[in-house]
Amino acid sequence: MTVTPLQTSRYHRAQPHPQIEAIRAFSDNYIWLIRAPGARAAAVVDPGDAGPVEAVLDRHGLELSAIVLTHHHPDHTGGVVRLKARGALVIGPRDEQIQGVDRRVAGGDAVEIAPLGLELEVIDVPGHTRGHIAYHARRLGEDPRPLLFSGDTLFAGGCGRVFEGTPEQMLSSLQRLAALPEQTLVYCAHEYTLSNLRFAAAVEPQCSEVAQRLQEVIDEREQGLATVPSSMGVELATNPFLRTAQPAVRAAAAARLGREPHSEAECFAALREWKNVFR
Repeated sequence: MTVTPLQTSRYHRAQPHPQIEAIRAFSDNYIWLIRAPGARAAAVVDPGDAGPVEAVLDRHGLELSAIVLTHHHPDHTGGVVRLKARGALVIGPRDEQIQGVDRRVAGGDAVEIAPLGLELEVIDVPGHTRGHIAYHARRLGEDPRPLLFSGDTLFAGGCGRVFEGTPEQMLSSLQRLAALPEQTLVYCAHEYTLSNLRFAAAVEPQCSEVAQRLQEVIDEREQGLATVPSSMGVELATNPFLRTAQPAVRAAAAARLGREPHSEAECFAALREWKNVFR
């Protein structure tokens, strides 16, 4: 994995895509609304709660064409059945049991949501759950930046807990996502960035990019602003779970283990266990 400097040093959160809107749910979930330019068609990603989605659809007079799911956890799927009644096609992971899914997909599959002019590539990312998938789009509309809907695998500044898979699987999944172009916009499913970057600063206390990004996120959260989307370039430079080959990150893992980690997977596992108890 190649780690390169950030393309911007002043402002780390990428400018959102003009056709994608965050719908907030529960305490920290993001349901992503994707809109067709100049049309009424829309899709949503991981609608854990139908109510906030219905409110936005009704307010803007939108028609729900598709529901896109990354994994089976209820805070990502709880609104599916109610929203499907609006006539939406439900797309979800092949290897997970989710009520209401019409089309089951897995890594390598292509998904076209024609009313939005959106084509998605499915990427297998097991670890958080056994059948977790992510969706990558090379572009949407006039904005040339690629898109990634990463669910609970890759977060801004962090990664998801390893619930059903193994650390080896999760690291491999993260590396698969990290190979996407650096300008890729990362749309994750939770507002965890502040706690993630506080952890990143503990792992790499001498990293100026982490320190700067952390301060920017503190400022944003004090104003009640979202810190998502991120970009893959920013994640490569500041996310410790994508930096397990870096000497400073390996040294932090070694301090937790009491010895040098034998592999990147062991380094990752040590970091993830540390993050589980980090306050």
